[in-house]
Amino acid sequence: MHRVFFRMSIQQQDIAKIVAGAAVGAGVLAAVRRMSKYTPPKVWKESEIRTNHGSNTSTSGAQTEKALKKGKHAIQLYGLATPNGAKPGIMLEEICEVYPDFDYDAWTVSISGEQFTSGFVELNPNSKIPALLDQSTTPPTRVFESGAILMYLAEKFPKTDLLPTEPSQRAECLSWLFWAMGSPPYFGGGFGHFYAYAAEKQEYPINRFTIEAKRQLDLLDKHLAKNEFICGDKYTVADVAIWPWYGATALGRMYNAAEFLSVHEYTNIIRWAKQLENTRPAIRRGRMLFRNGPDNDKPAYKGIPGLPERHSRSDWETK
Repeated sequence: MHRVFFRMSIQQQDIAKIVAGAAVGAGVLAAVRRMSKYTPPKVWKESEIRTNHGSNTSTSGAQTEKALKKGKHAIQLYGLATPNGAKPGIMLEEICEVYPDFDYDAWTVSISGEQFTSGFVELNPNSKIPALLDQSTTPPTRVFESGAILMYLAEKFPKTDLLPTEPSQRAECLSWLFWAMGSPPYFGGGFGHFYAYAAEKQEYPINRFTIEAKRQLDLLDKHLAKNEFICGDKYTVADVAIWPWYGATALGRMYNAAEFLSVHEYTNIIRWAKQLENTRPAIRRGRMLFRNGPDNDKPAYKGIPGLPERHSRSDWETK
């Protein structure tokens, strides 16, 4: 009898192990399937991809022939109402604050194909907004990449006093300016894409880039706990470069992800973001550049129109 009981116990234990093993195995298999829906081919071929990537292709250069529009002012800005597009708009409006006779033209460039026209590719061979043309030089000077545009304008219009000249202060400012060029691709192209825009929600890339996004926010929050502005007690091009991405995020305006990222925890970024928005008219106008309509839901933007194009200071006057 004891032998029968013992034998049955062993059999039951074996069955339990098999059942448990099967459950674990099924869970692992499901996880693996979730992680490996796509198996890369030996050689990637663009003709075989099944997902839509808009007008982007794996080759550079113009796709269609079309000249760029140009206005009467020396400075021509081409962009879109994105964080990167807001940076040079803010900078140009800061110049307007200091140089009474300065003005510029701004033109919306759609990223659904217009960035691949011959005229825009001639201005920026990388086919990305923003891009700037300075017609006051011979020959005209093209500037692409938002950080390069901010540096160019800060040096061309020194009375703005937004790029320090003292060596150590300048190094600090440029370090943060370049940080603001290298970090947002992980924040926007990484976190923003997989969280908000990707065709499928995938756990691994969302977690991977959320970790990086929150690390960046934590870095800025700790830095701004000790500094009024990015570079200490003075507003600079570093603030201009960082506000459109991280200020907007802290204010809950990016990717509908405020709750997911717990942005309320970053109180120092929120303080800085609100301070700049409420005290710098150029921040508010630059944010509204390339937009099709006003942002009446926010008190700070009352009376400021959205401008798909801008050709005069008077364009900001509500009709």
